[in-house]
Amino acid sequence: MSVLGKARVTGAPFFRRRRETPLLVLRGGLLLLTLTIASPTTAKVRISSLSDVNFGAISNLTIDAIQAQSICVYSNGSNNGYSIRADGSGSGGAFTLSNGVTTMAYTVRWHNQAGQSNGTVLTTSALLSAQTTTAQNQTCSSGAPTTASLIVTLPATSLSSAGAGNYSGTLTLIVAEE
Repeated sequence: MSVLGKARVTGAPFFRRRRETPLLVLRGGLLLLTLTIASPTTAKVRISSLSDVNFGAISNLTIDAIQAQSICVYSNGSNNGYSIRADGSGSGGAFTLSNGVTTMAYTVRWHNQAGQSNGTVLTTSALLSAQTTTAQNQTCSSGAPTTASLIVTLPATSLSSAGAGNYSGTLTLIVAEE
């Protein structure tokens, strides 16, 4: 069983279903993704504890803009194991944002511990396996409140070549038990 999350980067918050949680949007320097979690009541894997990530106004285009978020990942697989995969909305699943005229590349990193600002680079459609979680239940309501880190980077090379505007895109995360 896998949990499919879709993160949509838009110029304004986008809420389509009750389980959609804002995660990150680029609006003149602000980035917001929303993640939809489709899981049954007795999920074998689940992502929760997602919240807004706000880059604020990005004025220094010569350094990477990085936002990290600690989230809850639950798995009742063998040894609490899971794998994660990410796809963007760019050509071939590339991690890109677009303002309708130009595109801006971003990177996604993952760490299987909370509170991290760096992690393993997720490559489009590539499975990152052998991840484990310490979550005791689906919402991390007992034990550690978060168990993993999602790190999104707008590289300086992308920022310095991007024109002003509202950029949007979609990030899809797929978590599966192992």
